[in-house]
Amino acid sequence: MSGLFGTDGIRGVANQYPMTGQFAVQLGFAATRKLSQREKAKIVVGKDTRVSSDMLEAGLIAGITSAGGDVLKVGILPTPAIAYLTKSLSACAGIVISASHNPFQDNGIKFFGPDGLKLKDEIENEIENALSEDFNYPPAENIGRVIEIKDANTQYLNFVKEMAGDSLSLKGMKVVIDCANGATSFIAPTLFQEIKAGVISLNYQPDGKNINFDCGSLHPEKAAQMVKNQNASIGLCFDGDGDRVIAIDEEGKIVDGDFIMAICAKHLKENEMLNNNLVVTTVMSNIGFYLALKRLNIDTITTKVGDRYVVEQMLEKKAVLGGEQSGHIIFLNHFPTGDGMVTALQLLTVMQKTSLPLSKLTQIMKKYPQVLINIRVKDKKTELESIQEVQSAIKSGQESLKEEGRILVRYSGTEYLARVMVEGPTEDEINKIANNIANIIKEKIGV
Repeated sequence: MSGLFGTDGIRGVANQYPMTGQFAVQLGFAATRKLSQREKAKIVVGKDTRVSSDMLEAGLIAGITSAGGDVLKVGILPTPAIAYLTKSLSACAGIVISASHNPFQDNGIKFFGPDGLKLKDEIENEIENALSEDFNYPPAENIGRVIEIKDANTQYLNFVKEMAGDSLSLKGMKVVIDCANGATSFIAPTLFQEIKAGVISLNYQPDGKNINFDCGSLHPEKAAQMVKNQNASIGLCFDGDGDRVIAIDEEGKIVDGDFIMAICAKHLKENEMLNNNLVVTTVMSNIGFYLALKRLNIDTITTKVGDRYVVEQMLEKKAVLGGEQSGHIIFLNHFPTGDGMVTALQLLTVMQKTSLPLSKLTQIMKKYPQVLINIRVKDKKTELESIQEVQSAIKSGQESLKEEGRILVRYSGTEYLARVMVEGPTEDEINKIANNIANIIKEKIGV
């Protein structure tokens, strides 16, 4: 990976380099010159609800148009909508301004190619290198224009409904939706109302600063309580940019991405739609997920954390289902990026076709106790493998767990965090192991 681009685009704190208006202008200019070498660039630009998104949008638009590119401005929409519109509008690239599940102080800039896939590492490197190159500004007659796509949300909504199919009707079903005060706030309630669900909406009034705050996929507890209070059939909690979803069953129990993938994998296999009998997931998936798929005689491939790596393996192995425990799930036969609303509809389709409540469907797997500790670090230059004390603690912990658990220690791809994840048979044992490793990391390289 390059210096600026991480596993999910460029991230940072708003109004601090690189998330400044000035940098956005430079990035828009450099990207347009690189992406328009053969023909005039046409670039989709969308954003989430963060207060800083307007600033970065203005900078990107200025940079793109000053380089001679046209901007297709689509406003506030989920990240997967930008991927879809980039392809459907025949743009050479799409840009979404969002930091996904991060707090409002953070923001990010992520690129999609004309096929709706994230840009390859080498293209991101070319854009970054172009930031330091000298380019001549085009003459006045070649300055780009801004074209507002006023029905962008309708186009995307129609696409999502098409993915669900005409047969899906939620009539008589009560659904709790937590929009995380993010990009799904203006579209998810409409979607579920149009397929006849009784909708109870939470956290759909963004003010620029409340995105992901004590709500959404990272904090589904209040939605879970609402499901129980309202006797709802299901709860659906999206994150700030709408590319992931965490579900809640009718008993108020949280259903993460591992459960959703296992349920959908079984359904696809039974209907002869699980291409190559394969599901792609990341190292963060629970042991219980792998054991469940083994019992179903479904093969798995594991990648490092990041949906881009999941998609790469899915394309290479011709798999149609893959994703992350976080609820970022890809149905490649529909579209090559994670989409929280598409995922929700796929799960609801299984519920409808099996006539089973979600609590029954989740019995497909048992989740082993898991603990995840985040340690804020000064930087990510020190390789965790080079810290002998950390490696000794990992080895000792794994010997204690034997084959009934596992330990994963890694850096976050988007934040200055070291993450310690431990799974095993008992809460007490895994907490002891995880805290021991986390304390050593904090002592050695913590803030």
